[in-house]
Amino acid sequence: MSNRDFEDLVVGDRESFGSYTVTEEEILSFAEQYDPQEFHVDLDAAAESMFGELVASGWHSTAISMRILVDNFFENSGSLGSPGVESVTWPAPVKPGETLSLTLEVTDKRPLESDPTRGLVSFSLEMQNEDGETKLTMEPKVFFARRNGERADES
Repeated sequence: MSNRDFEDLVVGDRESFGSYTVTEEEILSFAEQYDPQEFHVDLDAAAESMFGELVASGWHSTAISMRILVDNFFENSGSLGSPGVESVTWPAPVKPGETLSLTLEVTDKRPLESDPTRGLVSFSLEMQNEDGETKLTMEPKVFFARRNGERADES
């Protein structure tokens, strides 16, 4: 589906999409720059950690979910950015070689009283690996353009 505007999003609608395979190299690269804990940057230390192997930073997992969203949902949409995220959880770590996808559900939406050209949409997002294991959950809010919305001072 393309050209998603506020009016096209319906509470209760669910969509699954994306396919992103995580490499060991990118896990190490991301962690070295942003989250250099031993179990993210050192193969030997990771093997001795509670994970028993190298795992991606939760923040890396969150960044991957954004990439999948942009490539498969926000591109060619009326997305206007986000005022924030209600919650983020990492129920299981992302491991090298896993292929990730997303399920996105519209949970709420409302037009903005302060700006009739935009609406605010709430989502429930779940990122899973190829075996259906949940790796990340998130509850983002996103501004979307409204069709035929005019500011009161422009009419």
